[in-house]
Formats: sequence, structure tokens, C-alpha cells
Amino acid sequence: MNSQPKKNNKALILLLVVFVLPIAVAKLVLSLELYQGGATNKGALLATDINYSSLAMANPKPHSWQILYLLPQTCEQSCQDRLYLLNQSYIALGKNRDRVSPIILVESHSDTSILSTLQIPFEQVTANKAIAALMTQQQVIIVDPLGSLIMQYDDVAGRDANITQGKAMIADLRKMLKLSRVG
Repeated sequence: MNSQPKKNNKALILLLVVFVLPIAVAKLVLSLELYQGGATNKGALLATDINYSSLAMANPKPHSWQILYLLPQTCEQSCQDRLYLLNQSYIALGKNRDRVSPIILVESHSDTSILSTLQIPFEQVTANKAIAALMTQQQVIIVDPLGSLIMQYDDVAGRDANITQGKAMIADLRKMLKLSRVG
């Protein structure tokens, strides 16, 4: 005679659906790789363990951001476009120009005469074998003030593609300079 009323399970089921269903859907989206991350950098990030000391090279400009480019043996049109990109990107940095040092890495067989022909006044530093082996594709690499190589921009063909990549590099550099308290 003391019968307890039957509990209404609708509220419990509704509560589980409201809290468990979003977690299950999020897990499914992540496991199927349907979500693209929110990265805003345009260059390719390098491994965190690549720095001047791991490459057995002295840091040419400690406490300064650097843009590295390895000058090839013969500087053809793509190389000249790359050098032009470096020069224009450096000029476009404006007030942040004093925080960045463009550096041309040279080897014994590099075509250094092109720098005077194009009137590019960047510092030249002799590259060792380890960094030369890393930069075989005529890419541009950004180095942070602590000497870590952090981002690279691969070689592209054509002046328009180089200009687009230069804009991307400037955007990335400005973002890093804004967030950095070092250099």
C-alpha cells in the first residue's frame, strides 16, 4: 500500500543527451580529422631542436631576429628574385627594421658578385656544412633572437609568387616581433 511513484527518466535522459552528445560529436570530429587547426602562420614551422649550437655554427647576430638565405653557386633568376624579396621585405618592416638582421650565408663557391650588382648591402656570413645541408632548396629561414631556426619559406617560381610569399613573411615577422619581448 505504500507504493512509490514511478520515477520519470525523461529528465535524466535529456540531461545526458545535453552534456554527453556534444562531447561525443567533438571526439568524432577530432578523430576523423575534420577540424583544421587555427594556425595563422604562413611559413612552415621547423623542428624545435634546430638552432645554431646544434648546427655547430656561431650565432652571427645574437639577440637579434634574423632572416637567412644561402647564396647558391650561380645566382639565376629565381635567386635574384629571392634576393629582391629579402631586400623589399626588410624595407617593408619599417620601424621594426632595427630588430631584424638579414644575413646572406655564403660558401666558398657562392656567387657573391650578384650582391654588388643588385646593390644588396646585407651582411655576409660563411656557412658551415651543417647549415648548408639544411638550406639546399633556396629557402628563406627566420631565426629568433635566441638562435633557434623557427620558420622557413620554400623557394617559389616567378616574381608574383615571390611577392606573395614576401607579404606572408612580413606578416609572420610582424606578428612574431609584436609578441616577442626578446630582440
